[in-house]
Amino acid sequence: MYLESPRYTERFGSVRINDIQKVVALDSGLKSEIPPHGAMGVVKICEDTIKDFEDKMAIVIPIKNEKLKLFEGVISGIPHDCLIIVVSNSQKEPVDRFRMEKDTLNQMCRYTYRSAYIVHQKDARVGEAMKQAGYTELVDENSLVRNGKAEGMVIGLLMAKLAGKEYVGFVDADNYSPGSILEYVRIFAAGFSMAKSPYSMVRILWHYKPKFSGGMYFRKWGRVSETTNKCFNSLISSRTGFETNIIKTGNAGEHAMSLKLAELLPYASGYAVEPQELVSIFEQFGGSLPSGPADVVRYGLDLFQIETRNPHLHEDKGTEHLGGMLLAGLSTIYHSPLCDEETKQLIISQLTIQKAMKPKQEPPKPHINRPPCKVHIGEFVKHMEPHLETCSALYED
Repeated sequence: MYLESPRYTERFGSVRINDIQKVVALDSGLKSEIPPHGAMGVVKICEDTIKDFEDKMAIVIPIKNEKLKLFEGVISGIPHDCLIIVVSNSQKEPVDRFRMEKDTLNQMCRYTYRSAYIVHQKDARVGEAMKQAGYTELVDENSLVRNGKAEGMVIGLLMAKLAGKEYVGFVDADNYSPGSILEYVRIFAAGFSMAKSPYSMVRILWHYKPKFSGGMYFRKWGRVSETTNKCFNSLISSRTGFETNIIKTGNAGEHAMSLKLAELLPYASGYAVEPQELVSIFEQFGGSLPSGPADVVRYGLDLFQIETRNPHLHEDKGTEHLGGMLLAGLSTIYHSPLCDEETKQLIISQLTIQKAMKPKQEPPKPHINRPPCKVHIGEFVKHMEPHLETCSALYED
């Protein structure tokens, strides 16, 4: 793979925020003469390097009642050496969609000789393991894990930890293009290979997000993404004293982290989960508030934003959810202790203009779950390990 070299890096405390790097070519060949560390603004990521990082990576797919054909395409696009972890919150009755998802994953694994895990978010064993770990805010009054994408992501990253992986990536289950899934994961691996620190994150910027309306229109930015990025950049500018537009992936659903970083971050429920990751990074390691773990301050934290070649074709769920997505995402910035008055007014203005909130209201505080490092991860592992075989996609009930 050929990527643009990091042309500009903005430093915010211990965080190195790399500006957008575009994928120049999806494959770099075996016998290219370009030096691996870059020439003419290009970085070559060797195939062996990509495969090495894929082998250390788990890819988590949160899913809830998606079309099976879309799900099948997504899992077919994940590189063979990655561990697939599906966390489903799909219905079990009157039609058992979870069983159908497991059957689909089972068939793919048997055809391709690979392993994968699939768990239901409401599995009583998972809920009990969370309780044993002291992760009580993730568990409801019935001792089951609460609904929410973030809660499913936490299950996935703890399962990745249990499986001994070093990196965890997240991709959505509603993607029409298996080839784009393959590219996302290769980008994750490429980003980790460029990191100077064991604490690193790779966030995907879609090349285009096409819309179908009579013909096909290749749109570059979504309304929610534009607004979220603008507010993030206002937040950073207020702290550094220099105006910036460095953040371009505030709502990146497709992203990956080293497990060392993933364990340090709290996770907000609902649509707030991806923006809250950035907010938490800036709070802990931005230098304006008391710093997080000394290791991160010493090594720094590498944040990569990489633009794909493939467009992002996903299931059209209409526009009704966009206001909720915008409100949830901006609430994480608004309620951060980093947020200045000017950025707060910008957020209120944007939410009011886009009719995501009524005038003179204040965004609600997001529900934020503690970072995994604040609970007893070892107890989760100890409780789930005996049940690991039953979580296998190849396990027959």
